[in-house]
Amino acid sequence: MFVLQPRETFRDKVAKYFIYFMLYSIIGWIYEVFLEVVVYQWGFSNRGVLFGPYCVIYGFGALILIFSLSGLQKKKIRIGRLSITPLLVFIGIVIITTVIELAGSYIMEWTRGEWLWDYRRFAFNFQGRVALNPSIRFGIGGMVFLYLLQPLFVRLTKKLGLKKVRIAALVLAVLFIADVIYTFCLKG
Repeated sequence: MFVLQPRETFRDKVAKYFIYFMLYSIIGWIYEVFLEVVVYQWGFSNRGVLFGPYCVIYGFGALILIFSLSGLQKKKIRIGRLSITPLLVFIGIVIITTVIELAGSYIMEWTRGEWLWDYRRFAFNFQGRVALNPSIRFGIGGMVFLYLLQPLFVRLTKKLGLKKVRIAALVLAVLFIADVIYTFCLKG
C-alpha cells in the first residue's frame, strides 16, 4: 500500500534547520566545556553567551557550512583515481570557520565588550581572535559533522516526521527566545 507523505513546506525546512542549529549549538557547548574541564583543567564555566547549554556560534557555523559546502561535498572531484573532494571540503571548512570565529569575536566585543576566547598562546594567531591550531581543529570537527553527524540528523528528522519536527522546533524556539530575553533583558 502506498502512503502519500505530506509535502515539506518552507516553514518545515526552517523548523528542521532550527533543530540542526540547536543540536550543533549544544554539541559546541559540550565541546567547549570538555576542553575547559578535561583537556585544560581550568574548571567549569558556561562557555556560551546565553544562559543555556549552547554556543550559538557553533549552530550558526554549522548552518553556514551546510548551506555553503553541501554542494561541493556531493561532487566527485578527482586527480587521477584519487578523490580530492574531502580535502577541498576540509579546506573550505577551515576557511569558513576561521572567518566566522573572527567575525564572532568582533561582534561579541562590540556587544559585550569582550570575546570568550584568547588564542595568543597559539602560534600563527591574529590578535588572539583566530589561530591556526583551533582552525585545524574546527576543520576536523567540521568534517565529522558534515560527513557523520549531519546525515544522522537528517535521518532522525525524517524518521520523526514533519509534525514532530514542527513541535520540537517550536518547543526549542520558545526555550531559546526565553533564554535570549533572560540573558539580554532581565539578567542585564
